[in-house]
Amino acid sequence: MELAHSLLLNEDALAQITEAKRPVFIFEWLRFLDKVLVAVDVKEKQKKLVEQLTGLISSAPGPPTRKLLAKNLATLYSIGDTFTVFQTLDKCNDIIKSKDDTPAYLPTKLAAVACVGAFYEKMGRMLGSSFPDTINNMLKALKSAESQGRGEMLISLQKVLCGLGGAAASCHRDIYKNARSLLTDRSMAVRCAVAKCLLELQNEAVFMWTTELESLATLCFKALEGSNYGVRVAVSKLLGTVMATALMPKQAAVMRQNVKRATLEEVLELMATGFLRGGSGFLKSGGEMLKGGGSVSRLLPLVSAYVVFVTTLGGQWLERNFATFLSHVLDLVSHPRATQTHVEAVYSRRCVSFMLRATLGGLLGEKAQIAAGMELCQAIGKQMRAVGKEEGGESGAADVSASQHVMVCALKELGSLVHSLSATASPLIQEPSVGLLETVTSVLLHPSMAARLAAAWCLRCVAVALPYQLTPLLDRCAERINNLKSSPEAVSGYSVAVAALLGGVHQCPLGIPHSKGKLVVSIAEDLLRTASQNSRLSLQRTQAGWLLLGSLMTLGPSLVRYHLPKMLLLWRNVFPRSQKELEAEKARGDSFSWQVTLEGRAGALCAMRSFVAHCPELLTEDVIRRLMTPIECAMTMLVPAIIKLYGAHLKASAAMVRLRLYDILALLPPKTYEGTVAQLVAEFTLTDNSANTTTSLLRSLCHYDDSVLMGSWLQETDHKSIEDQLQPNSASGSGALEHDPSSIYLRIPVGEAVPGPLPLGVSVIDASVALFGVVFPVLSVERRLQMLDHFAECIKQAKGIRQQAVQLNIFTAVLSALKGLAENKSTLGPEEVRKSALALVMGALDNPNPILRCAAGEALGRMAQVVGEATFIARMAQYSFDKLKSARDVVSRTGHSLALGCLHRYVGGIGSGQHLKTSVSILLALAQDGSSHEVQTWSLHSLALIVDSSGPMYRGYVEPTLSLVLTLLLTVPPSHTEVHQCLGRCLGALITTVGPELQGNGATISTIRSSCLVGCAIMQDHSDSLVQAAAISCLQQLHMFAPRHVNLSSLVPCLCVRIHPVHLCSSHLLLRRAAVACLRQLAQREAAEVCAYAMSLAKRLPRSLCSSLNITETGLEGVLFGMLDRETDRKLCADIHDTLGHMLSSLAVEKLSHWLKLCKDVLAMDDDIMFTGLGEDDKAKPSVVAPRWVTRVFAADCLCRIILLCENANKAHFDLAAARAFRVQNPKDLLVLHLSDLIRMAFMAATDHSNQLRMAGLQALEDIIKKFATAPEPEFPGHVILEQYQANVGAALRPAFSPDTPSDITAKACQVCSTWIGSGVVSDLNDLRRVHTLLVSSLDKVQAGTGSSSQLYSESATTMEKLAVLKAWAEVRVCTHARVRGGHEDQEGGGVQARAAGACLISLVQPELPSLSRLWLAMLQDYALLTLPAEFSSQLPPEGGAFYTPETIDTARIHYRGSWAPVLHAVALWLRSTGFGAGQEPIEPPADPTKAPGFFPKGASSAVAPKSFEDLVKDRMHLMLGVSIEFLCFPRAEEPIENVTSCLQGLCTLLDSPCAKTHIAEDQLLAVELLNVLHRLLLTRDPPAVQLQVTAVVQETIRAAVEHLQEKRTQQEDEGEKDRPPTVLGEGGETGELVPGKSLVFAAMELLVFILVRHLPQLNTRVKESPSHAALRPQRLPGESACLVANTVSILAELPSLCTPAGSMTILPTALFLITGVLRETALKNADLSVPMPVSAALQGLKTIITSPLARADSTQTQWTSLVRSSLASVLEYSQPDDSRPDMDEVSMLTAITLFLLSASSELVGVTVLQKGCIDRFKNALNSSDPMVQTRCYQLLLSVFQHPSRALATPYIHALAPLMVEKLKAVERSRPGSAGELQAVQEGIRVLENLVGMGEEQNRVQLLALLVPTLISYLLDENTMAQAAPASSGLHDFALQNLMRIGPLYPAAFKTVIGAAPELKTRLESAIRANQASSKAREAARLAQPAVQAAPTIKLKTSFF
Repeated sequence: MELAHSLLLNEDALAQITEAKRPVFIFEWLRFLDKVLVAVDVKEKQKKLVEQLTGLISSAPGPPTRKLLAKNLATLYSIGDTFTVFQTLDKCNDIIKSKDDTPAYLPTKLAAVACVGAFYEKMGRMLGSSFPDTINNMLKALKSAESQGRGEMLISLQKVLCGLGGAAASCHRDIYKNARSLLTDRSMAVRCAVAKCLLELQNEAVFMWTTELESLATLCFKALEGSNYGVRVAVSKLLGTVMATALMPKQAAVMRQNVKRATLEEVLELMATGFLRGGSGFLKSGGEMLKGGGSVSRLLPLVSAYVVFVTTLGGQWLERNFATFLSHVLDLVSHPRATQTHVEAVYSRRCVSFMLRATLGGLLGEKAQIAAGMELCQAIGKQMRAVGKEEGGESGAADVSASQHVMVCALKELGSLVHSLSATASPLIQEPSVGLLETVTSVLLHPSMAARLAAAWCLRCVAVALPYQLTPLLDRCAERINNLKSSPEAVSGYSVAVAALLGGVHQCPLGIPHSKGKLVVSIAEDLLRTASQNSRLSLQRTQAGWLLLGSLMTLGPSLVRYHLPKMLLLWRNVFPRSQKELEAEKARGDSFSWQVTLEGRAGALCAMRSFVAHCPELLTEDVIRRLMTPIECAMTMLVPAIIKLYGAHLKASAAMVRLRLYDILALLPPKTYEGTVAQLVAEFTLTDNSANTTTSLLRSLCHYDDSVLMGSWLQETDHKSIEDQLQPNSASGSGALEHDPSSIYLRIPVGEAVPGPLPLGVSVIDASVALFGVVFPVLSVERRLQMLDHFAECIKQAKGIRQQAVQLNIFTAVLSALKGLAENKSTLGPEEVRKSALALVMGALDNPNPILRCAAGEALGRMAQVVGEATFIARMAQYSFDKLKSARDVVSRTGHSLALGCLHRYVGGIGSGQHLKTSVSILLALAQDGSSHEVQTWSLHSLALIVDSSGPMYRGYVEPTLSLVLTLLLTVPPSHTEVHQCLGRCLGALITTVGPELQGNGATISTIRSSCLVGCAIMQDHSDSLVQAAAISCLQQLHMFAPRHVNLSSLVPCLCVRIHPVHLCSSHLLLRRAAVACLRQLAQREAAEVCAYAMSLAKRLPRSLCSSLNITETGLEGVLFGMLDRETDRKLCADIHDTLGHMLSSLAVEKLSHWLKLCKDVLAMDDDIMFTGLGEDDKAKPSVVAPRWVTRVFAADCLCRIILLCENANKAHFDLAAARAFRVQNPKDLLVLHLSDLIRMAFMAATDHSNQLRMAGLQALEDIIKKFATAPEPEFPGHVILEQYQANVGAALRPAFSPDTPSDITAKACQVCSTWIGSGVVSDLNDLRRVHTLLVSSLDKVQAGTGSSSQLYSESATTMEKLAVLKAWAEVRVCTHARVRGGHEDQEGGGVQARAAGACLISLVQPELPSLSRLWLAMLQDYALLTLPAEFSSQLPPEGGAFYTPETIDTARIHYRGSWAPVLHAVALWLRSTGFGAGQEPIEPPADPTKAPGFFPKGASSAVAPKSFEDLVKDRMHLMLGVSIEFLCFPRAEEPIENVTSCLQGLCTLLDSPCAKTHIAEDQLLAVELLNVLHRLLLTRDPPAVQLQVTAVVQETIRAAVEHLQEKRTQQEDEGEKDRPPTVLGEGGETGELVPGKSLVFAAMELLVFILVRHLPQLNTRVKESPSHAALRPQRLPGESACLVANTVSILAELPSLCTPAGSMTILPTALFLITGVLRETALKNADLSVPMPVSAALQGLKTIITSPLARADSTQTQWTSLVRSSLASVLEYSQPDDSRPDMDEVSMLTAITLFLLSASSELVGVTVLQKGCIDRFKNALNSSDPMVQTRCYQLLLSVFQHPSRALATPYIHALAPLMVEKLKAVERSRPGSAGELQAVQEGIRVLENLVGMGEEQNRVQLLALLVPTLISYLLDENTMAQAAPASSGLHDFALQNLMRIGPLYPAAFKTVIGAAPELKTRLESAIRANQASSKAREAARLAQPAVQAAPTIKLKTSFF
């Protein structure tokens, strides 16, 4: 392929390759040429290039090649010289004129045609006057050409017209005349081409939309008969555009000719004639099965034409003319011609609804939609008034039937409109002049059921959109039912409305009050009870009663539970109790009473089905048993006999009973109803049914991928809702509410806007087929065989059309059964069953009906799946092989080729591997059969299935298959789109098979890859949308496996053009889906490139196209946001969301202002802001609507994501000073610079009409507050940036607290309030009050016992709101505490401010605390009860809790779970600050006496004596600890970590209070349980913050126990004086045994050891012993870990004091081992000379342990001594100087040694080994090169020397004093150079001085003789003094002072020493003289000197001695 990449065709290379590969080589060269021509200079090579290209024209190129060839030739002429263009044009014209009509010459002719088109399109008027000849020549050829030629010539003519524009006016009429007749051509491709050509022509040909308008319209109507989807789209586009042009002509054309414009009425009338034409029977031939009447296939495109017409005129036009348009459209549906039969009326309604939805829903912005809603209301009101008048008149019936259809359309559209507007529709509802609710409610009294149902549906939409309307509407309807009981219409209408409203409740998260359920039950009971009283109303009341009960079931088990016994009774009473009663009742009654009875039973079964579907939790064995009694009776009720007796009009009621029966049986276990099988089979084999009704389920049972074989039978299009009407099964697409009123309350199937149950006849068959699939797997083998034989017999018996219908139904049932078997993992049965089934299926593989062939193939595959035996599969495959080898007819070849594909699909590659080779070779041969495109389609489809299912096993066949695919792509005419679609599927499957290998560089892989790319390129250029979609998905797969080889620069622009709807009909839904799915994948990896290429497209495109594409400044992102407003397809919208999400994640931080502007534009929502930059040409611009609320919610979510992304990217985003500094070096955008925009967006969202948007806005606001709360304001130090926005925040929150706001929004707003108050942004009291008052008002409401909306929503909504308020207050209380505490701890700077803010907050919270504490405790009490396991549910109070009702217990749990943690913490703070409520007024029950929080035993009256304070403390302790321990035992993974920290902080606070300490200390088992739970928590939760918090709780627990024990010991000592032998207090007793599970010390040890080993794994001896262990060097612990270890060590040291002496000996070895271990691992030098926290804690711990009173106990003296000695030995060992630990902190180690020497002197005296070790360490320190170490060493030695025990001190003095003296003497030679060294000397001298003082009088002289000369040696003479360094002169001063101080102290000895050495005396005297002579200032300085030196530079936080 690389050889093809040259400017000139490489003819040598072409000659060398095989004939088969040449077309591919040529195509690849043309592709290369297409890319490079625009970029290179072709002057020299143009002649040769033209020769080569024109040569190719006559080489019979295939369709894609000729297209590309023409394009290249045209491009070459347009950029190079145009000398020879006329020559080439003449050559082409000659070829077109040629009389050669052989098929071999055709491709050459078509290539010439394509070239002519391309020349004119590219160069247009440059070709001068040659066009008349060309056009005439083409038109002549057109007359004699065959269909492919006609199509190509018309497309070419379209291009000629496009290039010439108005210049070709002279030929317009000729072209029109010739093209016009072809609009009704046999070939669909030609019809499409004509439509496109005429569409181009109408741009300039004025006569088309003036004089010829009518005839053109008539032609279009004709063209639509018998059309396919492509033709429908093309013709409707032509018709719509021409009509729109007629109404609003283009300026230029009008200027040229004086034209009379058509009026709107004329145009609409013309279109209406098409809509209302009598069906001129294209579909008639199909007879009943194809639902007589060709009107449908003509109606659909007319609907599209209307939509195109309106879309072309634009949204503003529609807004201005909506009233006219609406009345016209509604007139269509009221016309008698449109509603001749019921089914036709339903079709017409659907069409009109589609028109309205597509125009109104798509083109109008929200404001305009509200105006349109008002028009709709008026239209409904007008109709209703007319009905009122007619009822009095004569002509009533016909008019009522016409008006009902108008009503249905208008109400459906109004419902859809309100539903899509959601909460933004509130102005429409609230506008009194419109009276929407009154108008709609009035229709509930319409005489027609269809209109009543539509009105009910509309009310349901209103309630779902505006949930606050739900309860008032229910009340209103219930009241009307009661008041108008005597009117049949009222009973029916209002009950339907109630049912619809109840059905909508599941879409309203806030629900309805529980009492409404009771209300509905009472109404329904009343209706059923009174039904028999008045025969005029019996039927309506019966239906209404059961409908209400059925709808009640949708409210779910929590409500139905209460009414179940009553329901079971009602159900039992409807049916006879026994067989005898059943027989007896048949003889009674007349036809009317039977009708009522049957309706009643159908209703009861329907309510049962609703119960089973919506309350599965209530279906116990017992309930099922009780349900089965009436159901069994219904099964045995012999309806046919009754119909014979009482007349055929009971048929419908009887069918309804059967339908309901099948529906409920399908939900019950199949074993219960095997007996119904015969009835089911009779149903779908049409035994008792003279009509040829077919099931609608075959679609869903056939595989989605097979749609290509059945035309557009399964395809999804934008017109799906109306295209459904063309499906060949009975009544397809004619779904309407009146067919099954129960659908008004059922859940709507996904993807449908309005429920549309099919007519009863079809529904019954559907239900029986579905049930057959469920019951078949449980049948016995004999029954199965019997069924299958019966099926064969039924098919044989039926003839003609009836046979087709029966066969369709039977196949659907068989498929359903096989699917059931596969799902149950059961098999089909023994050989005879298989044989029978196989005969049935194989017979249908040769059926002429393609749908049946598809079904048979599917059934065969499913059968192979359930039989699962290799021999059976082999037999089936062999049968098809033989058939395919011999058969010549299309039918059997297609059927059996599909059979092979299905076998592979369901058995997979492994199961069918042995047939792979044969299957592939046969299918490859069939695929080359050019004579039948149908065979090609089916065989290629099967091949794709085989490739898909074989996976890697197919790898050997990839090359031949791929070359076939390419050959076919290059040769099959484009009009055979199905073949191309299947080729696309094959290519996709092949790419998947090769998979990641595609990245390789081998020769074969490169060939495969380039073949795939060529295939994709061909398909991308195809005219059919589905083929383009296949190309895109192939490229998407290629990109997944080999991303480097997919060229994004060409792919992305192609995708952008595909997703862009210039018109509604411009691109197929599946194509848009494919393009967006591909963009989604690309954006995951290369978002930046994708956006860049999309922008480059905008620069390349012409202005007009670009403006309509909207890729101007907002880029691809803007286009996608715009699409969200237009698209309704869920899958597509989900992919757009994902694509935008990926782009956001990759690009938002880099292009911050761009993305923020995008979000802001969407949220700002002005009609003119969004995506402007449109061209001036008004027609080119699609009317842009303001972003809809759904899109705005998405934009608000994007805003939150942007904030999060910035947070993860760079902290400078939240710091204004840093951001400004950053901006200077780097032009990057930072978030903080856009803060005002962020606030504004959040504000706009939070104050919108739409509730969803308000929620999103409040969330964004909360995120902004949290992230920016601490961002300082550089201009005003001590303030934060957010302070300036407090007014905005207040204003955004205030509306959420208004009385009519839904609870969920108020709850969210409370959350934001507490975040704002707690963030500390505002510290001024008055400013805080703005938000604080909102919370206070909410609290007042909670205390008053009402929710803001207690009457509108369910009780759980009130619970949610109240709990949110309490949680917000709790958070504020907790923040207050944190602030005050933070202020105390941080005394400098911010601390004072924090304290002030805290104090300010306290003043706000304090007044509310008494009531708050009561409510908080009540809430915790509720929560504690709600968390009880299910088996304790009997303990729950029957009347509910303080804030929940028993009915809403399940939803309430969720709300409590979200808010208990902060409340627990706040209660703990309150209990601590008030001493557990001591001195507070007694707890009173809340205002509502029925809701007493359970502080009193339930049931006891409040008059019971109040509890004592001790009991109260105990209750509250148990409540707090119970809730905490229950939660901490097992916090679910999804619990936010904040809940865990809140709970731990609460515990910590609680245990800080004396009452709680006493309680937990007295109940030791409780403390043990708490520690065990905390240990478990540590095992599951990692964050250091949690672990720190855990240690704090442990510390409090241990301290409580220690204090308690201390008290007991003191008490015992006091009592002990009274001569009683003391008992030993503490754990461990006399033996020292600690019992796990009961011992607090043991529990604490477990937990503490776990923490230490987790953070310092080296402490674990087992780790060291394991062979894989590499010695770990001590590591510096991070801050939080260090703190954690320090806390742990402190707690560890306190544990021994909880034990008896014997007990302490049990744990001390471990404790000392761990503490010395921590010392070893953490004693590392720090740069700042500070002591690490763990070291400090370890030293403190050692001191605590060594000095503890246990040392005095006699019983454990020897053990104690050995423990102390071994601990010191360990420390000595660890402090051994070692090369592997260069950064060991000797000072800390020395400190530890000194600690031992000072605190445990008695145990250590005389232990020479230890003594020697200690002396060595001191010596090492004295000899250290680090002055710091020396300083500290001297200080420590001093404390050792001064020890009162001489026995301890003397050896050290003897060993170390000489060394010291030597060191100090040596200083004379090397004077100190730094302050540190100076300090070391000073400390040394101080030790010497102390030694002198300690010596006895007689030795004083010798000691002074050591000290004085040393000091004198430090003095400097006058000369050196001047130049001395500061440290050196400091030493001089220090020595002089000391000498002057020592002299007076020991005068005699001093004189002796001085006298002995005269040189000392002179030196001293001169120094004193020099000193006295120095200045006063110097003296002052000298006096200040000693203060400096006294302070050592190492500051220990704690003094250890």
